[in-house]
Amino acid sequence: MALETHPYDSAEHLKTPEHIAAYLDAVLEDNDLALLAHALGVIARARGMTQIAQDVGRSREQLYRTLSEKGNPQLDTLMGVLKSLGLRLSVHPIDAERSA
Repeated sequence: MALETHPYDSAEHLKTPEHIAAYLDAVLEDNDLALLAHALGVIARARGMTQIAQDVGRSREQLYRTLSEKGNPQLDTLMGVLKSLGLRLSVHPIDAERSA
């Protein structure tokens, strides 16, 4: 009997702001801008791309392209998406993480 598989979609598991923040924290640890753009796209799909695009002042299609793995979102787009999601970036010293 063949094993039946189903596509995995991270967006299905991002139901609360806490889940979204934990997902973004994990992505930011990799320091990969393409992964960050993709992760924001996943989050935007989970929360409603159309509304986020309106909040940011972009078309839905433009935001999909910008938040893809090949996209390169500008800082204003990144900050607008985070604001629309009710999130903000915070910064802390790397050394604090190592000593914890």
